[in-house]
Amino acid sequence: MNDGNKRIQLFIVLIAALTFASCITQKYQQPGMAAKGQLYRDTSITSLLVIDTASGNDTTSIANLSYTQLFTDTVLQNLIAEGLRENLDLKTAVQRINEARVNLIQSRAAFLPSLDGNATVTRNKQSIASLNLPPDFIGSFPLAVTSYQASLSTSWEADIWGKLKSAKKIALANLLESDAAKRGVQTQVVAGIAMYYYQLLSLDQQLNITEQTLKNRIADVETMKALKESAVVTGAAVVQSEANRYAAEVTIPDLKRGIRETENALSILLARTPGTIKRATLAEQTSYSDLTTGIPSLLLKNRPDVQQAEFAFRAAFENTNLARTYFYPQLTITAEGGVSALQIKNLFNRSIFYNIIGGLTQPIFSKGVNKARLRIAQAQQQESYYAYQQTLLNAGVEVSNALYSYQTALEKQASRTHQIQALEKAVDYTKQLLEYSSATNYTDVLTSEQALLAAQLSSVNDRLEQLQAVVNLYQALGGGWQL
Repeated sequence: MNDGNKRIQLFIVLIAALTFASCITQKYQQPGMAAKGQLYRDTSITSLLVIDTASGNDTTSIANLSYTQLFTDTVLQNLIAEGLRENLDLKTAVQRINEARVNLIQSRAAFLPSLDGNATVTRNKQSIASLNLPPDFIGSFPLAVTSYQASLSTSWEADIWGKLKSAKKIALANLLESDAAKRGVQTQVVAGIAMYYYQLLSLDQQLNITEQTLKNRIADVETMKALKESAVVTGAAVVQSEANRYAAEVTIPDLKRGIRETENALSILLARTPGTIKRATLAEQTSYSDLTTGIPSLLLKNRPDVQQAEFAFRAAFENTNLARTYFYPQLTITAEGGVSALQIKNLFNRSIFYNIIGGLTQPIFSKGVNKARLRIAQAQQQESYYAYQQTLLNAGVEVSNALYSYQTALEKQASRTHQIQALEKAVDYTKQLLEYSSATNYTDVLTSEQALLAAQLSSVNDRLEQLQAVVNLYQALGGGWQL
């Protein structure tokens, strides 16, 4: 058979091998959403949402806004900017990206041959008994020999079945996953700072209300004492007014403790030592009202944790491909060349040597290792798929909860305003009746005052709930990392 026919046959064998290799590893496809129905609940709340429910093709979302557009308070903007610069969790996430990037570079280098340099000096001495020489040759035969050698060796593995390619894809998926994780931390930092900030403002407001209430109740005690001297009320009313005063006073230390603990928690996000946080007031806050959510598929694009789960699934998918390649032969080519001599002066004088070895290793019996590796990889791939779907469902729940929380906060604020107005009148009326009529007693005053304070504090919570619902929706939709 001539050389031309041999080359043709070799070419056919290579084509057949490559074609067969393409069937071993599978092409990755994005898993998408397996859940039936809408991920969002109550998307028909048109009074709150600007979304094209008729076509369902609206692609606008508040997640595409930067935090400076969503939050108008410049103090809060500065705190978020500081957190994005200094937060330690965010810095740790950046270092994990660096680790994954190095692993990707290393996986790419696996396609290249290795190259090692060697320099050896060998001293070898034989025993006379092992040579079995006649007595006449013992003195003339050299028993000790010194050899010198310098060489280069290389090894290269042909990626016929896609083993190295799958390993590179795994490293790339891990890099993308770590980048998505970093963006997830970033959204948590933005949302966490905003949540603590609003909580601080609400505690400040509740403290102001309670301190003003305490002043009013101290004045009430003096009024009751004066009425007792005028025989309008009894001593029981004076004692009850004092108890009512202390009931308001005792809540102030708890509010101050809550402020201190919230400041400390916010300081951690800012990578500061515990200290006072500069802030505005709750009355100065404006809530972003154009709460566009877009279509549910935008979660695949915007939410870092959804992307992170998908990249984890991609890595598991490629790991299954990698496990399949272990069932097929491995082709390696090794070569070594250099100089070798018994004396250094002759090291470059007719001392060149080399060898080239092509090896093909086919697993025959591996004690079930390859089968176990494949089954484990397939199970891990299925686990990561379920984790991805679970992340999507959780995302839909978080969006739905934030939307409904915003709606209920607005509904409560209208009713709460009327409640406070009615209770303020009730307090005034009962006090007047107590002073000028016998139609009531101090118990009615006490009840109305306690109810008024509770309603005023609840009103602050309603406002806080509205502000935090916007933050929760922003985070649930994947906002905060698109700066």
